Amino acid sequence: MARIFRNELHEELGTWALGYAPAGGADYGEVVAIAEAVGHGGDDVFHDVWRAAGERMVSGAVAALEAGHRASARDQFLRAAVAYGTAYRPLYGAPVDPRLRAAFDHQIAAFEQGLALGDPPVAPMPIPFGEHPMTGYLIPAAGEAGTKPGPLLILTDGYDATVTDLYFASAVAAVRRGYHVLLFDGPGQGEMLIRRGIPIRPDWEAVIAAAVDAALGSPLVDPGRIALMGWSLGGHLALRAATGEHRLAAVIADPGMWDLTGGFREMAARILPAHMVDQALRGESRPLDRLARVLIDQSPRLRWLVVRRGFFVHGVADVGAYLAATSAFTLDGRLGSIRCPVLLTRAEKDPHAASAERISEALGGRGRILRFAAAEGAGDHCEMMNRSLLNRRVLDWLDTVLARE
Repeated sequence: MARIFRNELHEELGTWALGYAPAGGADYGEVVAIAEAVGHGGDDVFHDVWRAAGERMVSGAVAALEAGHRASARDQFLRAAVAYGTAYRPLYGAPVDPRLRAAFDHQIAAFEQGLALGDPPVAPMPIPFGEHPMTGYLIPAAGEAGTKPGPLLILTDGYDATVTDLYFASAVAAVRRGYHVLLFDGPGQGEMLIRRGIPIRPDWEAVIAAAVDAALGSPLVDPGRIALMGWSLGGHLALRAATGEHRLAAVIADPGMWDLTGGFREMAARILPAHMVDQALRGESRPLDRLARVLIDQSPRLRWLVVRRGFFVHGVADVGAYLAATSAFTLDGRLGSIRCPVLLTRAEKDPHAASAERISEALGGRGRILRFAAAEGAGDHCEMMNRSLLNRRVLDWLDTVLARE
């Protein structure tokens, strides 16, 4: 696909919205117009243009609601949430930029206003989790299926997405197919990260256990048909969760990701001496910190990936601490504990999916790989440019698995 945004990082972050077009999260012409308005501008301009788009959509939603057009109002509130959520992504980092926090607040407000206009209306649902309760959204299946007990699909995020992204990426498709869906932001994600500064944690089985407990408080949830789907880093987190949370009837990892350190090692090997990487993994990180800072500062994209996003999400301040934190995110010695069927996605051009075969082999007969090709427009990370294809194939598999339960 031809580049829309002139800046490499803006292209990566700004085109997420295109993946949400089939579910009503954006339109191609709208994103192109925003890209043209950003032009050669930096992160500040990117934020301002996307935020202005969100404000226009909220204004349109309010006007539609006042005129009695609830469907149009709902649509525009939800699209505004995508615009606000896109606006702040380049601003990731600690201390939290006030613009990031403000845009996030507008994002969640618009999202909740949109959900409140649904049929039936959806309100935030508390998920108790020790000292750090989470906020979830239990969205009933469409039509008559939404009034009775049925299968539940829990969606979990990765590094930098939020409940809004989960909604458009897969929730809309699942709800249409007769699934109740639970969305939430966990530690290191969305509200818990941006408003409360709570970093991500590797023991996602504890996080998902809390989500399952909360979901079972609803009469809509069939306790024997609860599935979990994670995307991006959430693919790893979903697999980790299934090693300890055995109430899950199925797990989808999009993509299948064994660990975080392996990905960092591959990235570091392209720009750093191998002996320095090995030293850092052993805890001797000072030489690497100094060299890495120089190299990272030369690449805005790399600086965003490692410093602004990675350090922020893990609550660390240097490369050595980042490596130490990410080394805990591994499936080593754990996959034998998974008891349910597992689906792994393997997009052709996604390096994060490279361990899908290793995971499938370790799972034996419990693991299956779904492959997605660039020729289908689904070869990139999380199949972002063809989520419709991803959702059809994943939900077909899930229909079959849960029908046997």
